Amino acid sequence: MPSHSTPSPTIRRPADGFGPLLRQWRRARGTSQLDLALTCATSQRHLSFLESGRARPSRGMVLQLAEALSVPLRHQNALLLAAGFAPAWEESRLEGVAMEPVRAAIAHMLAGQAPYPAILINRTYDLMQANEGAGKLLGFLLDAQAVADPSPNLVRLMLSPALRHLLVNFDEVAAWMIRRIRAEAMLTDPLGADPALLALLDDPAVAGLRPADLEQRPDSPTLYLRFAKDGVQLALFSVIAMLGTPLDAGLQDMRVELFYPADAATADWFRKE
Repeated sequence: MPSHSTPSPTIRRPADGFGPLLRQWRRARGTSQLDLALTCATSQRHLSFLESGRARPSRGMVLQLAEALSVPLRHQNALLLAAGFAPAWEESRLEGVAMEPVRAAIAHMLAGQAPYPAILINRTYDLMQANEGAGKLLGFLLDAQAVADPSPNLVRLMLSPALRHLLVNFDEVAAWMIRRIRAEAMLTDPLGADPALLALLDDPAVAGLRPADLEQRPDSPTLYLRFAKDGVQLALFSVIAMLGTPLDAGLQDMRVELFYPADAATADWFRKE
């Protein structure tokens, strides 16, 4: 059931009405009026009236349509506001009292990944937490300056000049990250223009990449991060974990990225004290 706690103060009523906003999401998902109507057990005629503004949806219908279109929770709030209803979903901070069980679960995941790296990031790739393995890796790659910024952005860090010369397959990793950001922008904004995500692509390290670089494809079953420094070569791949049933917009944005060694030498390096 939706949370009825006080919504985030950042939520604003959309400039567009409910109908145009619903149409944008439906088209962004490549869904016809008929298919969406069948999924939501309503008629195409009623859905057409909703999009044109000739009919007003119930609160339940707004949530049902949003769920059918896989609309992120923060945007479900926007749809509700556009339809004249109060938002349904809180956007909590991880430090909040209600998040204590979640914090404990995340801490358990990060600690359990030792000695290998694990990090917690938000939807815009800001590094929120990291375990000792991640600290060891960054400390080795960036020396004492590693984490002057306590909450660095993972994309800007990975594509920064400081790491570029240490990341052996930089072009491959950069191309993958850019494609991933663009794909996520399409999923999280009805017009495919999530400003918070697309702002990452304006970074000089990203904007300066040649268009041909975006055609790079991994030559392995998964994308490896291949680092080389002072005769040490490290190869890692990652698995991303997300909460399967989030009922909070802030929680839906969080993900844990677990890194694993891609070869025995990398595993041995992390196991060493």
